[in-house]
Amino acid sequence: MKKLLFIAAVILMPFMVSAQFSITGKISDKSTGSALAGASVNLENSFSSTRTDASGNYSIKNLKAGNYLIRVTYLGYLSVQHHINLNGNITLDLELITNSLPADEVLVRSTRASENSASTYSNISKEDLEKNNLGQDLPFLLNQSPSVVVSSDAGNGVGYTGIRIRGSDPTRLNVTINGIPYNDPESQGTYWVNLPDFASSVDNIQIQRGVGSSTNGAGAFGGSLNIQTTTRNDSAYAELNNTIGSYQTAKNTINIGTGLIANKFSLDGRLSRIQSDGYMDRASSMLKSYFMSAAWYGKKDLLRANVFSGSEKTYQAWNGVPENLLKTNRTFNGFTYDDQTDNYIQDHYQLLYSHTFSSAFSANAALHYTHGRGYYEEFKEDQNLSNYGIAPYTSGGISISRSDLVRRRWLDNDFYGMTYSLNYTPSKAFNFTLGGAYNEYDGDHFGEVIRGQFIPIGNSLPRYYNGNGFKTDFNTYAKAEYGIGKLNLFADLQLRSIDYKISGTDKNRMDLNQSDKLNFFNPKIGFSYDLEQGSSLYASAAVANKEPNRDDYINSNPANRPSSENLTDIEAGYRLRRGRFTAGLNGYAMFYKDQLVLTGKVNDVGEYIRQNVDKSNRLGLEIDSKLQINNQLSWAFTAAISKNKIKNFTEYVDDYDNGGQIVNNYTNTDLAFSPKFVGSSELSFLPFKKTEIALISKYVSDQYLDNTSNSERMLDAFFVNDLRLRYNTSIKGVKNIGVTLLFNNIFSELYEANGYTFSYLYGGTFTTENYYYPQAPRNFLLSLSLKF
Repeated sequence: MKKLLFIAAVILMPFMVSAQFSITGKISDKSTGSALAGASVNLENSFSSTRTDASGNYSIKNLKAGNYLIRVTYLGYLSVQHHINLNGNITLDLELITNSLPADEVLVRSTRASENSASTYSNISKEDLEKNNLGQDLPFLLNQSPSVVVSSDAGNGVGYTGIRIRGSDPTRLNVTINGIPYNDPESQGTYWVNLPDFASSVDNIQIQRGVGSSTNGAGAFGGSLNIQTTTRNDSAYAELNNTIGSYQTAKNTINIGTGLIANKFSLDGRLSRIQSDGYMDRASSMLKSYFMSAAWYGKKDLLRANVFSGSEKTYQAWNGVPENLLKTNRTFNGFTYDDQTDNYIQDHYQLLYSHTFSSAFSANAALHYTHGRGYYEEFKEDQNLSNYGIAPYTSGGISISRSDLVRRRWLDNDFYGMTYSLNYTPSKAFNFTLGGAYNEYDGDHFGEVIRGQFIPIGNSLPRYYNGNGFKTDFNTYAKAEYGIGKLNLFADLQLRSIDYKISGTDKNRMDLNQSDKLNFFNPKIGFSYDLEQGSSLYASAAVANKEPNRDDYINSNPANRPSSENLTDIEAGYRLRRGRFTAGLNGYAMFYKDQLVLTGKVNDVGEYIRQNVDKSNRLGLEIDSKLQINNQLSWAFTAAISKNKIKNFTEYVDDYDNGGQIVNNYTNTDLAFSPKFVGSSELSFLPFKKTEIALISKYVSDQYLDNTSNSERMLDAFFVNDLRLRYNTSIKGVKNIGVTLLFNNIFSELYEANGYTFSYLYGGTFTTENYYYPQAPRNFLLSLSLKF
């Protein structure tokens, strides 16, 4: 290992040793001459950036000779760019002109962490997303972020996909789109298959790890994804993106925009289609979506209306592959019925408004409505008709009480509400935000039998179950930041109130009649301290609470209902921006009380239920770094080392020989799906102008499938490498022609990114069944992009 590091150092030394220069200057308002404190100063195509101090001064040091493009941005001002040929220390003063139009960033500012925040976060730009946006779901475009692990049921990133951050599953990740909650209020999950090609309408994403700052919707127990969609484009444009790839994968996208009309209006739109057969057998997807956004810009007002929708039809690959088939039939899918599909349509409507009362006071508000409806269809063998409310049939004098049949399980829901925030900034040293939201969810769950072996054709059958969930969610929060010299203090207090009612019958035709009211107080405090320009320390402590999900309620009753979960999250870190190098080092300690986990326990109708474990924790260290070695070579690297434990865990195993369940007790066991190490690397080389070759790597260590730390119930470690080739050029009439070839898993690593396990005692033999979701070996995606 030491020899390899020495060889690497020798190879890179010529790139890293050269004269070091600096750029210094002052940023001010052109009309008044006053200094602009906190303006962002960035060197494009490098990792060098800084912010101006209280006097408007900035300094970027340790730069190599060469050509640079410096870009300065400040909220409420037009950005300015300046080309520099750097061959010595220079002083560059720049003046900004007030922007008469409000910026779209104000719409999401209240739920975002700022550069001085004591939060652990990563910002992902539109340009970063575009590099890999060739048809795979959004989680796969975030795979290089710290502590992130992604998986795909179909094996190739199209269709049903999942994302975990710090080992936390999607139900523990808060997702907002323009500050509006996206998590399903009942299941608390996020289903990206319902928003295919959504990345093509995203301007930027902020990932906050841990509890993060107060936001709207479900509590964040592992992280938050704060998404901002299309923002203002001043010029008219049109864009065509087409992708073909392995497994009959194809993506077609059209983006159009009017630009700014009469300095007041803009209209943007997108239409997309993605289809794929998937790597797994019969794991096909047909995905369609559109996005439309209309905006009006006044002197002090911004009004934006977004309408977007996605429809999906995917063949089910939910059951995974039995362990004994992994070596002989990795693409096995146990479903063979032709219409074993999942079908869903989701429509979103957002009306976003911002008004600036003065330089110190502004307000945002939003109204939203989401309508989702769909079903999954499945073939079931030899079913007892009484379980579906169907009386026995008599045929030839024989009473028939069992039949093969086809059923559909439906979800038809409405989610609507409003969000708001008020921002008060009387001075550069103080910022105060008051915000919150009120949302309602009304969801119908029902099932129907559409045909059966011994059910007369055309027979109209009633719904065999019909339930409803109604949930209200109110929260209000107050955030304050106060700067004292180099010290920045912050406090964030949130109150959240939930009222949840369920009624009707569940899928087992059991009566439902439950209600619950919960009130949570979620405080957060912290500080950041500037050591010197370009480096800072920060620390925070935050508390979050989370309610049980729908399954937790319907699989229990008020007497044995699980408790809500509680998390105390402590974060501390160091940020550095110096020359061509930027890095973040963060340590975290997440202490859970009553975390809900699967234990193997079943309720009185045989449903597996989650139970509270008294104490569990996640302790970790994360690194997020980027190095611009020279003008052609850059390296981005992340690493996360963690220890994830449950203090006392009880496992329940079905005992078919004696009835009941076997009880096993464990101490200090590992949390499921929580790898001890997650690392990523992206080495990018620009051999020629407008040409890029990038090696993208991901390593994930062993993960346990349950909470017993049993090595026979495990996902093996995997190391996957992708190769991306990009070329961009232009011709008369076409602003950009982009060709991207992405080779995924170039070394054909055979690995599984997700799975599940269960055990039982039968015939005197203890058996463990492991099921896995294999990911595709070497495959490709080829994209052609035309921008007009």
